[in-house]
Amino acid sequence: MAADVHNVFLNLPYHKDYERLFVAYIAGIAALGLTPRTALEVTSGARRLDRIWGLLLECRSSVHDLSYLRHDLPAPRTPRFNMPFELGLACGLAQQTKGHEWFVFERQSYRVQKSLSDINGTDPFIHHGTVKGVLAELNNAFLNARRQPSLAESFWIYTAVRKEAPNLLRQAGSTTVFAPRVFKWLAFRARELAARIQA
Repeated sequence: MAADVHNVFLNLPYHKDYERLFVAYIAGIAALGLTPRTALEVTSGARRLDRIWGLLLECRSSVHDLSYLRHDLPAPRTPRFNMPFELGLACGLAQQTKGHEWFVFERQSYRVQKSLSDINGTDPFIHHGTVKGVLAELNNAFLNARRQPSLAESFWIYTAVRKEAPNLLRQAGSTTVFAPRVFKWLAFRARELAARIQA
């Protein structure tokens, strides 16, 4: 299957503390006229790694936020390596196909150069852990997107989607935005609002 130039794979942490930024990535990608994709939307019985690889193959670009690398609490305390691993898959895909473009996002300057020095020479997009930071850096990363929204337009989409999210969570019977149905709705709604701005 050929990659869709409008699909963007989002490699983000699924953690309660990260919900605001998760919604910001969805809104920001939609504002650019692109389609956010995550592993949440694939619920088939396939092995998780196969689902992620399949999604990467369908996406022309991917965004990898490495800002939430922490040790988990249960013993033995270990770091979570899923996001750097998925970045590695995207790097391999880019080498293999020459058509995949990947972007690294981080909360702090220079941290990724220390924690993942193999990608030195790649400038990460630093969002400082803020919604507006994520939206601004997405606009900086995707300079060739078909839409070029202002920060105010992207933030308007984020605010509208975030305001509607609690009602959707109730309807879906979910307590988190990291559920397949909730993600699908958030992405649809963000794209709908983005189309309204461009109309």
